[in-house]
Amino acid sequence: MRIMEKTPCFGLIVGTRGFFNAQLAVGVRAKLLEILQEKGYEYVITPEDATPCGAIETREHAKLCADLFKRNADRIDGVIIVLPNFGDELGIVQTLEMARLDVPVLVQACDDDMDRLSVAERRDAFCGKLSVCNNLYQYNIPFTNTTYHTYPIDSPEFRNDLDFFARVCRVVKGLRHARIGAIGARPAAFQTVRFSEKLLQEAGITVVPVDLSVIIAGASALKDSDPAVQAKLAEIRAYGRIPDYIPEANILKQAKLSVTIDRWMEENECDASAVECWDSIQRNYGCATCLSMAMMGDRLMPSACEVDVVGAVSMYALLLASGNPPAFQDWNNNYGTDREMCINTHCSNFPRTFIGREVEISNLDVLGASLGADRCFGAVKGQAAAGPITFFRISTDDPRGIIKAYLGEGEMTDDPVSIQGGSAVLRVPGLQTLLDYMCKNGFEHHVAVTRGHCADVLDEAINTYLGWELYYHNAP
Repeated sequence: MRIMEKTPCFGLIVGTRGFFNAQLAVGVRAKLLEILQEKGYEYVITPEDATPCGAIETREHAKLCADLFKRNADRIDGVIIVLPNFGDELGIVQTLEMARLDVPVLVQACDDDMDRLSVAERRDAFCGKLSVCNNLYQYNIPFTNTTYHTYPIDSPEFRNDLDFFARVCRVVKGLRHARIGAIGARPAAFQTVRFSEKLLQEAGITVVPVDLSVIIAGASALKDSDPAVQAKLAEIRAYGRIPDYIPEANILKQAKLSVTIDRWMEENECDASAVECWDSIQRNYGCATCLSMAMMGDRLMPSACEVDVVGAVSMYALLLASGNPPAFQDWNNNYGTDREMCINTHCSNFPRTFIGREVEISNLDVLGASLGADRCFGAVKGQAAAGPITFFRISTDDPRGIIKAYLGEGEMTDDPVSIQGGSAVLRVPGLQTLLDYMCKNGFEHHVAVTRGHCADVLDEAINTYLGWELYYHNAP
């Protein structure tokens, strides 16, 4: 199952400590399960009658919980630790040490009530959380903190933190198990998109290559009457406006190419792809790849241009963090003399839902002028509508042997632009500082962009769990 289709599942640890009121754990445990069910999340927790008050305190409790977690390791995306009272630091950390899940961990602690601070009533989770986190640090177990040091389990802040943590878990698990299709060879003139497959594999990201000739042969072998081809034709016609001057035969070529790529992606269980879109496919088959790539993007299978595999990983990371289809763009032009604005464009493979308005499907402009428009059908054209965006780019720094990235937020505007193809006008506070950083640190001109603000999710996933070098532009 692709991770975007999977319901998040959490391993749950409710802590307690003997000389505090253990009954506090009963109510907090019940409320925690109620909230998870309300939000549609799955969970794994020891049976309520397996330990006193359904909480984890002793080493025996830890062994019981760790064994349960290990049996469900393939389901668990993250662990949530809840402290109704001070909590037993050893019971909690030993559970995680024995389970060895290597997933994100969230630590929550409950507020005391000011009128319930007697020995029999108070929680002291404020203090206990410090002890639990100290032990996690000692055992080198990374964790995510909550918005406030303590707050009620049924607060809006906990619900927000829970959703944030679910997205962090999705990014971490998704990237550690990602499979990226590399369809074709890097265009010879674009050394910019070179990358280290070995550094990606070390991070858990597998690259699955295929020669473009295999895709071309598969598309060429399909019959016009093939039901899959006819279904794809209907999908293409519903996707955008196709000018009357486009020959039916060119649309049919695009349909066959899409069917072939879709089948290859499914057979190889790929989550995202990078395609040799320039210019072998036009010369040797006779259409563009942009439309096929855009349509995959709308099905939450992002696709990057010019076999920019690391660009595809960047797109996939944004998808995991936001849930929204990303686009692949060039940082392309200044916007007059406004130094915090720029024009981002591509030929284009922007998904229709990213553009957010009607699109035209026609011929590539630049390649069409040199190769002939009749060989270049399949460009998705339109200007992206205004709205908040997050941009992200990772790069393999081979000389240093690391994966590095930059990240930030801004907005797309409705300011006019006359560039053909897919375009977006961006406003990014401190854009010149960002561009200076990119230039001096050898980043590519390609960038992944998605609608909505989700930089905080990627920041947490990368800095706390993935360990990549990250520049967070205009970090809060």
